[in-house]
Amino acid sequence: MTGYYDELETRSADQRAADLARDLPLQIARAKGLAGYADTLAGVDADAITDAAALAVLPVLRKSELGKAQAANPPFGGFSTRPASGYAHIFQSPGPIYEPGGVGHDWWRFGRVLHAVGIGPDDIVQNCFGYHLTPAGMLFENGARAVGAAVLPAGTGQTELQVTAARDVGTTAYAGTPDYLKVILDKADSMGVKLGFTRASVGGGALFPSMRAEYADRGIACLQSYGTADLGSIAYESAAMEGMIVDEHVIVEIVTPGTGTPVAPGEVGEVVVTTLNPDYPLIRFATGDLSAMMAGQSSCGRTNMRIKGWMGRADQTTKIKGMFIRPEQVAALVAKHDEIVKARVIASRQGEMDAMTVQIEATGGNGNAYARTVTDVLKMKGAVEIVAPGSLPKDGLVIEDQRSYD
Repeated sequence: MTGYYDELETRSADQRAADLARDLPLQIARAKGLAGYADTLAGVDADAITDAAALAVLPVLRKSELGKAQAANPPFGGFSTRPASGYAHIFQSPGPIYEPGGVGHDWWRFGRVLHAVGIGPDDIVQNCFGYHLTPAGMLFENGARAVGAAVLPAGTGQTELQVTAARDVGTTAYAGTPDYLKVILDKADSMGVKLGFTRASVGGGALFPSMRAEYADRGIACLQSYGTADLGSIAYESAAMEGMIVDEHVIVEIVTPGTGTPVAPGEVGEVVVTTLNPDYPLIRFATGDLSAMMAGQSSCGRTNMRIKGWMGRADQTTKIKGMFIRPEQVAALVAKHDEIVKARVIASRQGEMDAMTVQIEATGGNGNAYARTVTDVLKMKGAVEIVAPGSLPKDGLVIEDQRSYD
């Protein structure tokens, strides 16, 4: 597949600015009419918010605030222009946080993501993102529909069945976390099965250079994207692999973590996103992710701004095996056992796979019981190390990411 997804990707700077000056005030006006923004946008002149610089005077909306609003006004906290019954899907992410989902053409904007890696009408996508409660599976399925590809809704797990289905159906493309593709390929090797993957669109975890190189050696072009359950697609790689190109229907700002103040160009800061989705107008939504703007334009010809991709978390929240581990979960783990003094979650790599180790300061106790609690509270299995009280570093960290992103 060649060319661009649409003409928006190659707009001139002047045209993009003019389109934003037209669309952004309309989105601010929509938001002002919603209960969720009754206090924060009161008195704001929507017509004056025509670019990112004008957006910077508005308050940042944080996920914790969204969660509180949803608890008081379920399910969407007064931030949606439609009632819950007006959507095709309602998702629940950890928190819990509820997100609406539509099935209109490229509602989540992942068609642009899949097109960039070359997926189109001749492809069958093995979608290994989850379909249960959280929206990742539907994000990519909706995108596949937008580019005319068929979908094998594989979800996660049952790797031998994944291999058999990939062979029998003839899937040509993979969507899922970066490391699970290797699990499938390795299983196929052990079964003596040759699979037909030639393209992969990955997210939900870091795509390490060694992993991308291994896929390339197998004849699989692998590009990554960056999105969230609340916002949909935020940015994506093109074949140029020069950072991530910001989606055409969001405005991305990079701000000093914990504030709404934009950093200097090129500096690392927190990603704050305003979406132009008329159904769910999130204004200056703080993702908690770190990134930085890149100068210039991509050599692929797409003209929108670029970011360096995911560079960690503005807080200690860390993504392991595609799932977020939050400091409050570590606190809940400690509270489950009286003999636990403190705990520290360590994210590392074992070969090409994410690994999690939980170090527990405790006066005795049962390691098997701790392991069960880790699985219950953190929602994934990990190695448990019991250490003597006072031996963990006193640096304030409860989650430590030891993985290298170079």
